Amino acid sequence: MQVEQLYTNCLAQGAYYIESAGEAAIIDPMREVQPYIDMAAARGAKIKYVLETHFHADFVSGHLDLVRATGAKLIFGPQANTAYNAYNAEDGEVLKLGDISITVLHTPGHTPESTTYLLKDEAGKDHAIFTGDTLFIGDVGRPDLAAKSDLTIQNLAGMLYDSLQQKILPLADEVIVYPGHGAGSACGKNISKETVSTVGVQRQMNYALQPMSKEQFIEVVTDGLETPPAYFPENVKLNKGGYEDISLILERNQKALSVSEFEAAAKDALILDTRTPDEYEQGHLPNSINIGLNGQFAPWVGALISISQPLILVASEDKVYESVLRLARVGFTQVKGYLAGGVAAWEAAGKPVRKVASITAEEIKHFPDQEIIDVRRSTEYATDHIVGAKSLSLVELEERLDELDPAKPYIIHCAGGYRSMIAASMMKNKGFDHVTNVYGGFAAIKKVAGITTESGACPNQLKREALLAKK
Repeated sequence: MQVEQLYTNCLAQGAYYIESAGEAAIIDPMREVQPYIDMAAARGAKIKYVLETHFHADFVSGHLDLVRATGAKLIFGPQANTAYNAYNAEDGEVLKLGDISITVLHTPGHTPESTTYLLKDEAGKDHAIFTGDTLFIGDVGRPDLAAKSDLTIQNLAGMLYDSLQQKILPLADEVIVYPGHGAGSACGKNISKETVSTVGVQRQMNYALQPMSKEQFIEVVTDGLETPPAYFPENVKLNKGGYEDISLILERNQKALSVSEFEAAAKDALILDTRTPDEYEQGHLPNSINIGLNGQFAPWVGALISISQPLILVASEDKVYESVLRLARVGFTQVKGYLAGGVAAWEAAGKPVRKVASITAEEIKHFPDQEIIDVRRSTEYATDHIVGAKSLSLVELEERLDELDPAKPYIIHCAGGYRSMIAASMMKNKGFDHVTNVYGGFAAIKKVAGITTESGACPNQLKREALLAKK
């Protein structure tokens, strides 16, 4: 028996390869499917099943392309209604894979169709569970992504409680937990950086698995949920309804544009610069937004840009393919091309280039009268922040810019420097010409003597800690 976690850091997402006696199954595949095909071929295995834990909101799954390429059987759990052919397995149904088996456990709560897959080894012993977004390491899936008029968030949270109590917690301590996401995913609010655990460890360390009533569980799990990114419902539609073959998207969206063609395209498209914050700082096109590939690129694109918005790219030549691919992973397929030759070609054509001012954390002390804008999430700010800094999280920035004066200078920081450059690019596009970025963000600020910070804890964190303290 072979089990491999195939982790994609940008989306904090775990897909899984399972193999026994020449038969393989893929759980929650990413958009690009050739790596799974190559893995099976290299091992002399045939992909028999493609298993989906639920309709993903944060990325477009590769399930349809993988089935088309391999002829594998596409499996969902109960209550998964699709616009294409798929097999809906029943709760408790057993799927044979070589000398091992996979038992379908319907675990609604994150979404109505959410399903956990229980892997049993050659001796029929429970070996691992693949929980999708039902159970994370240190957290559980948020219950607000599938709410509708006849199914409230509280209803789903109650279902999640029952699923955990009846399907997950009865399992033995040594059963391995393979979740759908790790830290950084918006599908939970307290997900650990660890990507593998056991039922026993989670029984001890996961606040949501501590002894409590269903009413208490509903309260703590639904409290403090931030608004989900706007692209989430669009990804669910694609995963339920079907989508275009990824190879066609990749071919169409890598079109090289001359400076004049790029200028013409910019009349109807948004300029997205995918280079690093440092590269963007040193020179960029006017009216461009920087979301660098070196961070959680795709989720931030999805959170800040409409999925229907046509895009044109500024990217390093060797990063064009990666930019297009990572956009397609979250449903952004309207890329009209990229600037051939990049910023250098733009400058050579006599076109204007802008820069972003940046300072070190130590240099903040030289500007005592400038207002500091903290663009981290509100929960990060609540835990620790510079005294007097204004909390203006990146996801809220655009709609709250009227709280700021474009004529005033501002110092902007995040946790490490990635989000603050995104914020600086957005603000400069809205007429804020006096914004200064902080190298290294709050991590660097904390090391500087003379800058006063104040620590606290957000209410959600306190509630989680209180539950764990009862043990």
